[in-house]
Amino acid sequence: MRPIVILFLSLIAPLAKATPPGKQLLFNGKNLTGWYVFLEKRQKNEDPAQVFTVEDGLLHVSGKEFGYICTEKIYRNYHLTVEFKWGANRYPPRENAKRDNGIMYHIPVHTEDRVWPVGIECQIQEGDVGDFWLVGGTTIEVDGKRNQPGPWVRMAKKRDAEKPFGEWNRVEVISKDGTCTHIVNGVTVATGINPSVSEGKILLQTEGAETYFRKVELEELK
Repeated sequence: MRPIVILFLSLIAPLAKATPPGKQLLFNGKNLTGWYVFLEKRQKNEDPAQVFTVEDGLLHVSGKEFGYICTEKIYRNYHLTVEFKWGANRYPPRENAKRDNGIMYHIPVHTEDRVWPVGIECQIQEGDVGDFWLVGGTTIEVDGKRNQPGPWVRMAKKRDAEKPFGEWNRVEVISKDGTCTHIVNGVTVATGINPSVSEGKILLQTEGAETYFRKVELEELK
């Protein structure tokens, strides 16, 4: 019996390693289960140009239209990990601008779907990965100062840690008991406290730049 037990353990070990206990794959590598699509000037879940597709286990965001995929569920205290890299293509009106995308979080459950909804953004843009953007009147306190509410307000990161075009970047957002932390490739680049919104949905943007995601993983924190 002993060889059989060893064989069984060797078979299940890779599965256990793939998804550590307490973590959940928001993107399963197969489809967009758990998400809905919203594109500017279109109905919910209408994506005729296939802006969001799954290819070889990767989430491919073409960038052709502005909008996002958004979680159906809401989250409060969590550690979100996203890995992305840029594609080559850019589209109007940003065909000559920095490649741009973003992670928005703490989107209130009943907020209107629009470009862009109420929430807090961890910026994903060339040269600016990790910045805070406070969207739709949201606020946060950084270094003892709270931003004035407005449609879109930037609070810049403290450090640069992103990798160059063509390489994968790892971005982490930690929301825990009123503290929001942005980590880029293992480096803490921005921290804010007492956000005006503290729970909600999470979305990944499409904003004119081709982007690939290979991991979108969340660990809920107690």
